[in-house]
Amino acid sequence: MRALAGLGLAVLTCAAVLPGEAAAADAPARAERAKGGGLSAVVRYTEYGVPHIVAKDYANLGFGTGWAQAADQACVLAEGFVTLRGERSARFGPDAKPDGSLSSATTNLSSDLFFRGLNEAKTVDRILGSPAPAGPTQQAKELMRGWAAGYNAWLAQNRITDPACRGADWVAPVTTLDVARRGYAITILGGQGMAADGIAGAAQPGAAPRTAKAADPAEAARKAFGEQRKNAGMGSNAVAFAGSTAANGRGLLLGNPHYPWQGGRRFWQSQQTIPGELNVSGGSLLGMPVVEIGFNERIAWSHTVATGVPTNLYELKTVPGDAHAYLVDGKPERMTERTVTVPVRGKDGSTSRVTRSQWWTRYGPVVTSIDDLPLPWADGKAYALTDPNAESLRFTDASLALAKSRSVRGVQDALRRTQGLPWVNTIAADSGGHSLYTQAQVLPRVTDDLAGRCSTALGRQTFPAAGLAVLDGSRGDCALGRDADAVQPGIFGPSAMPALVDAPYAENSNDSPWLPNADRPLTGYPRIFGDVSTARSLRTRGAIEDVAAMAKRGGLTVADLERQQFANRAPAGDLAAADAAKACAALPGGRATGSDGKPVDVSAACGVLARWDRTVRTDSKGAVLFDRFWRRLVRSAPQAELWRVPFSPASPVTTPNTLNTASPAVGRALADAVAELRGAGIALDAPLGEHQFVERNGKRIPIAGGADALGIWNMIESAPWDSARGGYSEVRHGSSYIQAVGFDGGPCPAARTLLTYGQSSDPTSPHHADQTRLFSAGRMVTARFCEKDILSSPQLRVVRVSER
Repeated sequence: MRALAGLGLAVLTCAAVLPGEAAAADAPARAERAKGGGLSAVVRYTEYGVPHIVAKDYANLGFGTGWAQAADQACVLAEGFVTLRGERSARFGPDAKPDGSLSSATTNLSSDLFFRGLNEAKTVDRILGSPAPAGPTQQAKELMRGWAAGYNAWLAQNRITDPACRGADWVAPVTTLDVARRGYAITILGGQGMAADGIAGAAQPGAAPRTAKAADPAEAARKAFGEQRKNAGMGSNAVAFAGSTAANGRGLLLGNPHYPWQGGRRFWQSQQTIPGELNVSGGSLLGMPVVEIGFNERIAWSHTVATGVPTNLYELKTVPGDAHAYLVDGKPERMTERTVTVPVRGKDGSTSRVTRSQWWTRYGPVVTSIDDLPLPWADGKAYALTDPNAESLRFTDASLALAKSRSVRGVQDALRRTQGLPWVNTIAADSGGHSLYTQAQVLPRVTDDLAGRCSTALGRQTFPAAGLAVLDGSRGDCALGRDADAVQPGIFGPSAMPALVDAPYAENSNDSPWLPNADRPLTGYPRIFGDVSTARSLRTRGAIEDVAAMAKRGGLTVADLERQQFANRAPAGDLAAADAAKACAALPGGRATGSDGKPVDVSAACGVLARWDRTVRTDSKGAVLFDRFWRRLVRSAPQAELWRVPFSPASPVTTPNTLNTASPAVGRALADAVAELRGAGIALDAPLGEHQFVERNGKRIPIAGGADALGIWNMIESAPWDSARGGYSEVRHGSSYIQAVGFDGGPCPAARTLLTYGQSSDPTSPHHADQTRLFSAGRMVTARFCEKDILSSPQLRVVRVSER
């Protein structure tokens, strides 16, 4: 930093204060800025707006990170803090829908009730004030404090250009507590945050809320803890290769998380450096002061959303005549009432207040639904949600410990020490040639024995199907207990976590821990972690086929990882396109009957399917037709009907297979797809990129990749098909912060990165779509990690940022 100052490169930033925003700072925020004592950092920007932040300690590093995140994402961050303060109904109306980044609440009112309830109970305040490991370490607290000060300093010194919040009175300074609340919300996304509607809006005796549909409980649980995560944009792929497969004998890692392209759960890229203490590069979730997925000179890691269910339910027996008391070992216990009041803006601009009661038990809050699983508070029963992550702020410390790790063993030690990952697996590789897969996440300590002894009738359906335990809350012996090596009661300790070390490859694509390597399956873990010997998703099957072939071939380099990322092979096409084309050609008169009962001439589709190259590149002809056909088919045909050869645990990568062309669903799906495309004036052999694209500043950018249903590594889930707008005209979630990392034994890792949607949500920013265009072209960015590479960037811009 002194050298940079001496060179005269540092620039002190200054700008006009945002209108009205300095006055909007509350007393805690003003005190915090004064207490900051003149925090500062140096931010060196290189190509594509990637900041390399250098500071002397954790508070100053947090300051530089908060400042730089605000510069790119002020509006998205500010709206998130409105959510956390429980002010969405007052600002945006009660009935609108939040972006889903901080909870699964379906309305602003439900979101406000949920977060105000947490705030008024001072849940995060209590954890933040607890000594580690119950609370965060001092380093984590300093990062949060600095982040808040940096965000506030940017707001005070700059004018917002993003039309999403330019001049908005809800853009306001924040405190350390606000930053901690954001990290807490991310931590409980798979638990209390997933049940926000059921906690906030319905916890009164009576029928289940309208948001919960009467459904088969096992299927509803599978949807809630499987499909719901995918729909919320929580997925990923990652693979670590051991040195035995690499050209230079060192580890390699390819991380490909699938996250939303809009809203508050975007990644943001940076390098964070405290000389002699920390040096890490990677992607951070917005509002987080640390890198969550990244690399340093010795280690690279990524995360994938795990199948472990981070919560469980207790079924309560309420006291006859008193639905607000329940029995434990025959003795009544009163529920605790939390009365929450939310200000609400009416359609006429007037303000009113809505008050609701939330009810809490020894097990957690009473809930009346989780997604489509109804949990009625009636007939002498109620349900309470246990979420061990609701007692944790350790995610920041876990990420910081990973950033400091120097080897796969160091990664394992970091996870064992912090026990702070809420809903993800970890895949890692190091410069010594070691590889790792582990599902080291915070899970309620529901052993198979406990579930066998204590599951209620509902739990006997949901636990085998989805890993969601519903235990008998009337029995004290059904408590979760404690593992000796666990940092908090009621969770599994590190020795219970599935792990695979030093396999030639270790891969995960959001399936259970059973098959990170086809030759080295993992078994023996409790059901709550995931299932065993069940059919894998097409994405897992395709990924294992690809990475196993790469490992067998050997001699791998970072360039091979980049080729895998953009291969865009469609495993569903390899399995079914040829058979679909043959079935099409065999149709009498070339006609099939659609779901509306009308015949459709599909003869032209037969050749298109046969000639399709089985990829989802932007120039692939036939990919649009197969995509529309396949989505319809898998929605309408049960798996047992879809394939002629059923799943076999002995051949999990290659079964099920062979399309069952005798199923009437095949002809219907083909007829509907052809009719749809013709009705929209879209050629059956139209290139994919003409109809899968995003618009940025009025220009179309074609997007490669494909849906989870197709099994694509480079997964892209777009907004629903809209023929009038030309097809898939916006990406909802998919490939996000991508990194391909290798090592050569020196201090500079060989890394290629890509942030698919760019650093900034602001359409006026030069970094709003620059990396999106790279993604469209199938290119990545050569990472600048070492000083010589950063300082030699032709686009180097150095800024000294400070509170004054």
